Amino acid sequence: MQVSSLNEVKVYSLSCGKSLPEWLSDRKKRALQKKDVDVRRRIELIQDFEMPTVCTTIKVSKDGQYILATVVTFETLSDDYSKIVFLHNDRYIEFHSQSGFYYKTRIPKFGRDFSYHYPSCDLYFVGASSEVYRLNLEQGRYLNPLQTDAAENNVCDINSVHGLFATGTIEGRVECWDPRTRGRVGLLDCALSSVTADSEINSLPTISALKFNGALTMAVGTSTGQVLLYDLRSDKPLLVKDHQYGLPIKSVHFQDSLDLILSADSRIIKMWNKNSGKIFTSLEPEHDINDVCLYPNSGMLLTANETPKMGIYYIPVLGPAPRWCSFLDNLTEELEENPESTVYDDYKFVTKKDLENLGLTHLIGSPFLRAYMHGFFMDIRLYHKVKLMVNPFAYEEYRKDKIRQKIEETRAQRVQLKKLPKVNKELALKLIEEEEEKQKSTWKKKVKSLPNILTDDRFKVMFENPDFQVDEESEEFRLLNPLVSKISEKRKKKLRLLEQQELREKEEEEEPEGKPSDAESSESSDDEKDWVEEVRKQRRLLHQEEKMKRQEQLREDQQTVLKPQFYEIKAGEEFRSFKDSAAKQKLLNKTLEDRLKLEAKNGTLSVSDTTVGSKQLTFTLKRSEQQKKQQEAEKLHRQERKTLRRSAGHLKSRHRRGRPFH
Repeated sequence: MQVSSLNEVKVYSLSCGKSLPEWLSDRKKRALQKKDVDVRRRIELIQDFEMPTVCTTIKVSKDGQYILATVVTFETLSDDYSKIVFLHNDRYIEFHSQSGFYYKTRIPKFGRDFSYHYPSCDLYFVGASSEVYRLNLEQGRYLNPLQTDAAENNVCDINSVHGLFATGTIEGRVECWDPRTRGRVGLLDCALSSVTADSEINSLPTISALKFNGALTMAVGTSTGQVLLYDLRSDKPLLVKDHQYGLPIKSVHFQDSLDLILSADSRIIKMWNKNSGKIFTSLEPEHDINDVCLYPNSGMLLTANETPKMGIYYIPVLGPAPRWCSFLDNLTEELEENPESTVYDDYKFVTKKDLENLGLTHLIGSPFLRAYMHGFFMDIRLYHKVKLMVNPFAYEEYRKDKIRQKIEETRAQRVQLKKLPKVNKELALKLIEEEEEKQKSTWKKKVKSLPNILTDDRFKVMFENPDFQVDEESEEFRLLNPLVSKISEKRKKKLRLLEQQELREKEEEEEPEGKPSDAESSESSDDEKDWVEEVRKQRRLLHQEEKMKRQEQLREDQQTVLKPQFYEIKAGEEFRSFKDSAAKQKLLNKTLEDRLKLEAKNGTLSVSDTTVGSKQLTFTLKRSEQQKKQQEAEKLHRQERKTLRRSAGHLKSRHRRGRPFH
């Protein structure tokens, strides 16, 4: 027995190990068991579990009591072996009962796979033809075949829930048919979906495996080593897994209790989660694989190999041992004391890109590379040999890397440098110190921590854009931060030390001698006396600076030679005096309220209340000089006309006697 472990999942191989010839005596067998560990650990779970020839299909009956293996394929129509249908490689179909051979018939073309539709008792055969042959077992005759669009069909399966029939073609498509209407209801182009960015395809992928699970899930295996998981409601795969060997997928099965999918090619068996695609475990048998079968309701796995000998594997995580070998559960606990796990210490993990750089892509699929996860394992000696041939200076690079690692280890023993931004370095250093004090304080556990400004994207520009640089010489900053001068001096000194240390590290490879850090001031920044004194000191300094600025401005004014300035009057305006213009400018500088009060005082504006409770504003427009002249001229004209006007009273008619003249 051999025990392997991957991802903490133990796999017990019950069919590997040295076998003893039958002609050996019991005494000789006992002697060999004492000497040879492999012989002593060997468990012959099923005696003579070999077939006369190589088998391509292996299955377990529904009741779990019988294991069957054939050359092409077969199907059990009952729970046991009493009703079996065999498909041979010479186009013949044989029906066997519990007593043996029952009936034989033949299909028109060579068959490759078939499925049984229980509701209608129809057998669906696919093979080297575009037609799907139907044989009704109740009527005992062939029915009209289903005509597909494919040249040939490789595999088929029938959904046990709703009876949907699916067939995989050599063109890389899956056709779905409804047995009730005998019409095609869907078409999936799996060849196109199987090609991903990382996959390398040299030929057209064909469908090599097909399996339904439940009403809506279907797994498809291709001839290029990909497994596609579909939801029948979508034409896009949910997951695409690559076996990395480029070999056809032989078999696909579902393990419902752990939501696993088991897929196998001729080199490896992989079990992965159908929801996340994460590898659960993998298994590489001794011989090439033809087919894989899960024992019902247990953790046992059976394989049909390229040799007559069958493979038996037990994975306790998948389920318990079958009833007929329940002793395996206790036996595996004893074997865990001295496990023989597969160790990859002598192997090097490489990706496809590494193989391209080394020029070893032609070894994919050969025994020199073992597919694992997203890459391969290869012999460490072969890797170093090829690496030396490709890159003769690899040792020098390795030596430099080791020296760099040693230097980094010694640097880690010192106080780590703080990466400060280019703008507002002192503010960033202050925030870092405050954050360190918060982490050291005991009340951090009780108080909810606030977000750090340095890591907040909203304040990112403040440490990148020079326009946001804090001006520490401004009056506002010095009055609002009276004690910042003392603390900033210490922080500036610390900042200079950090910059000098960072500069030395860039220039030198060795560690510079450390310097003792400055002792922190024991005085509290909240001391009221110190705060008042510092405020007074800052105010005195500000007054002195302001006085010096005024004196300097006065000296500049005295040195300045005044020159006459001339102003041009706009057309249509008269120059009266500078006094009027100054009064006008002064009036314009006043607020609207003051101007309204002045207008009301001069009588040009009046404000009164109306009957409805609102305000009424009455004002007199200001006349221009030209309007005033025109009004004066009109007034003089009216006065002249008054003086020159003669009375017309004497022209009044007198009343005459007699008839009026007509």
